Amino acid sequence: MGEARDTEGATDTQARRPPAATRPADPPGPLLGLDAAGGLAALRGLLARPLASYYLLLSSAGLLLLIGLTMVFSATSVKDYAEEGNATASLVKQTIFAVIGVVAFWACQRLPAKTFRAGSRPALGLAVVLLLLLNLLVALEALLRVKSIGPLKAELLWLYLGPISVQPVEVAKFALVLWGAHVLVRKGAALGWWRELATPLFPVVGLLFVLVGYNDLGSMLCLLALVVGLLWAAGVRKRVFATLSAIGLAGIGLLVAAASLGAGSGSRDADNYRLGRLTMWLDPPDPKTCFELALENCYQPIQARYAIEHGGWFGVGLGKSSFKFGWLPEAHNDFIFAVIAEELGVVGCTVVLVLFAVLAYTGLRIARRVEDPFRRLAAAGVTAWLVGQAVINIGGVTGLLPLTGVPLPFISDGGSALVVTLAAVGMLASFARAEPDAARALHARPPARWVRLVWAPLPPLPGRRRRPASPPADRGSVPRSRQRRQDDQAAARGVRSDRARAGTASERRR
Repeated sequence: MGEARDTEGATDTQARRPPAATRPADPPGPLLGLDAAGGLAALRGLLARPLASYYLLLSSAGLLLLIGLTMVFSATSVKDYAEEGNATASLVKQTIFAVIGVVAFWACQRLPAKTFRAGSRPALGLAVVLLLLLNLLVALEALLRVKSIGPLKAELLWLYLGPISVQPVEVAKFALVLWGAHVLVRKGAALGWWRELATPLFPVVGLLFVLVGYNDLGSMLCLLALVVGLLWAAGVRKRVFATLSAIGLAGIGLLVAAASLGAGSGSRDADNYRLGRLTMWLDPPDPKTCFELALENCYQPIQARYAIEHGGWFGVGLGKSSFKFGWLPEAHNDFIFAVIAEELGVVGCTVVLVLFAVLAYTGLRIARRVEDPFRRLAAAGVTAWLVGQAVINIGGVTGLLPLTGVPLPFISDGGSALVVTLAAVGMLASFARAEPDAARALHARPPARWVRLVWAPLPPLPGRRRRPASPPADRGSVPRSRQRRQDDQAAARGVRSDRARAGTASERRR
């Protein structure tokens, strides 16, 4: 009878079910077993891995470097072939600097934090000396027509020692990160006082701003972003940022006015190109008017926008840009993002922007996870420098910001900038391996000995946090040499010393 009731109930249930045509459709199942929640969970799982910061840093920086080499070849191959008969001349040169930069990356990721702190002052001194020498040679050429002193020669932003050339401002960026982080860590909680910020941080930063900004306003803005990142990571009060913002705007105004005296151009007869760029950005003229009247400071931005428009969503194809044939000045350097937009379209630009966003996230993640204050401040400073410079370059090319003429990190053609950038990323990689979870994971399953010798040594294990010890019993004055450490062991002995000596031996043993 039980079977009959079950069968009858099943028959009634089937009879009561609506037809398939009127029955609502079942919700679609997840595609290949993956849905939005599962994808987010998988992403969180990947980011929760101990060495996630290290691999994110390597992948984003490595892909940006490969894109840079590819686009430098695309932007320079035709011009190099027409002028030198060798289409790969600029690519070979940039590849050599990339190899040097990878060696600098490898060396910096092997160094501990104390080495970077010890080298901060010599690096800053070297940067100041190079900047002073560069400005002295530029002034001598402008005033006395002295073009060189022995093998030393200067061209606005470049310092030449025979065949070797270097941009001192790139050395100044890295040196300011190291020295600024070292000074702020040494100040500690005293950063709330203006007097502590005023000595020696502000005078040195002001000197660097003057030495750099007189000839290169764009690089000075990168230094400003770097300093803001350091102060933000150090927890400086908001009113300090407000005061610094007012001082910074006043200084930028003075540097814009100084272009009338030859700042940035090396000639007193030249027009104030900085004011012209700012005016063109605030009130851009019609392209037809710009071309017919041959107005200055509007040709490059307009050509860059035409190149971006020509690329569309998917671009005209890698190597098929038409604006790089002399129509877009500095296509391989300051305006290489316009070439990317024309050849790879919106898709290629999105890839570049996403990679810079990953780099920014990784740098801030490292700064948040490391325990050492110096590592935290230096990581925040490097991230603000690289991402801020990318924002200034891309904003100038697309017209969202005034044109300043700074290169795009990892991608623009330039040797010293690429080497210093990769060295800074190597320092970030060293800090990523020093995260507490990463250090414990590397020590738990250490790589082979030859890997540690060839690639990077094991980072130090994070220090163990000790519980606060209870105050010891008052036993009178104790010589300092015999005072016990305030740790768990000393606290336990202090508790035993409070016990009375009275009682039987068994009670004392208990």
